[in-house]
Amino acid sequence: MTERLKNVKIRTKFAGLLILTGVVSVTLFEFMWYKKWNVYEFLKPVFHLASPHGDYDFFDLLVEEAPKYDVPKSEEDTEAIEKIQPFLELADDYTSLYIYGSDGTFRAGKWAKIMDDSLFRAFFDLGYQLTGGVGEGYRELNLEFRNGKANVMIFYYHNIGFLYPYAVFCVLLSGLLFLIVILYFISRKMKQVSQIETSILQMASGDLTTPTPKYGGDEIGILSSELDKLRITLNDTLRQEQESRQANQDLITAMSHDLRTPLTILNGYLEVLKLGKMPDMQDEYLDRCLQKTKDIKELTDRMFEYALVFEEIEIPKTVPVPYTFFRECLWENCDFIQLAGFQCSVEEKCPDCTLSFAGDETMLKRIFNNLFSNILKYGEKAVPVSLSLTIEEGELKIQLKNKVKKVSADIESNHIGLKSVEKMMALLGGRMLCSENAQEFTVRLSFLSSHSE
Repeated sequence: MTERLKNVKIRTKFAGLLILTGVVSVTLFEFMWYKKWNVYEFLKPVFHLASPHGDYDFFDLLVEEAPKYDVPKSEEDTEAIEKIQPFLELADDYTSLYIYGSDGTFRAGKWAKIMDDSLFRAFFDLGYQLTGGVGEGYRELNLEFRNGKANVMIFYYHNIGFLYPYAVFCVLLSGLLFLIVILYFISRKMKQVSQIETSILQMASGDLTTPTPKYGGDEIGILSSELDKLRITLNDTLRQEQESRQANQDLITAMSHDLRTPLTILNGYLEVLKLGKMPDMQDEYLDRCLQKTKDIKELTDRMFEYALVFEEIEIPKTVPVPYTFFRECLWENCDFIQLAGFQCSVEEKCPDCTLSFAGDETMLKRIFNNLFSNILKYGEKAVPVSLSLTIEEGELKIQLKNKVKKVSADIESNHIGLKSVEKMMALLGGRMLCSENAQEFTVRLSFLSSHSE
């Protein structure tokens, strides 16, 4: 579940968090407001708060004082209204008192003075909407006056001193919870972005070994993951470039040294031949010159093979190459190593095959020349070279096996020839597998049918 949440997009997370936090905040406000009277009772003795249901002493006082006054016959009865003012003045500044006759008509009353305060009134109106009018207390009494009964309606606002600040406190606390959660979420995402920025600056300064942090599968996580892949690719590219540059430098140094010696000797022999100082040694000197040119050719071949392994080459144009071309190249190389003293054992299971396989004729010749050149250098002449050609599931499979000499010169310690073959096979869409032990070396080549391209 945690991994699944990590892969959710940021906008989806944010929208869900807004809804969830909003519901929790509203629920918290409703719960705290529902418990307002419990809080009120808890704080009442501490702050000497008035009773939430009105002052019963005041109500009793109204009952006692009412028989001393006459109820005005109408609200135009100014004389009676003037006489009942002491009764109305019993109400304090937070209490409104209204007298209605038995017929339900208004006779006299007093407006709570606190409501004339513009600041308090604005506070009251705002809180009235927020609290649903709970700050306004109401009580109705049927009192016995001197000239008969009348209804007295009492509106008191003493609870506002607690309820409105408490309502504001509930709103602030709920809003604070909402903001804390949202700001925490945003802060985390900004911290992730900041850490990615740090990783980019590290990469810019040349540090390609420190991985970027992982942040799941959201937009920031994908950005961090792709940046880390870029770091790895760039690091590998720079490392390979450095290795290639160093290898090329080493090759140039070695080639310069190796070519200088045979060229110097060859130049000496040619000068002797040109001067004609030793006519009886001309044939031997010519043989030596030919040997030195052969040595130079081998050195330059090695240099070209090395460049193929470590430098980019153009992609070959693969075309359908008939099976007969593969046979001809292999028989030609077999004849060549037989002239050098090797024996060949050939096993061909499909001599009359008419299929074609994907390849490039020039590159195929180079592949086979490299493999048979390795046999000339490292192969044991006393053991026949085994060559087999089979066709399985539309693929041409060629296996070349020979025994390795116990003692051989370390001419190609980096296996440049085999690397060259492996790269060329990959360019042609084929495969090369090698296996070697102390007694035997085997190479297997697989070429795709031209119909599977």
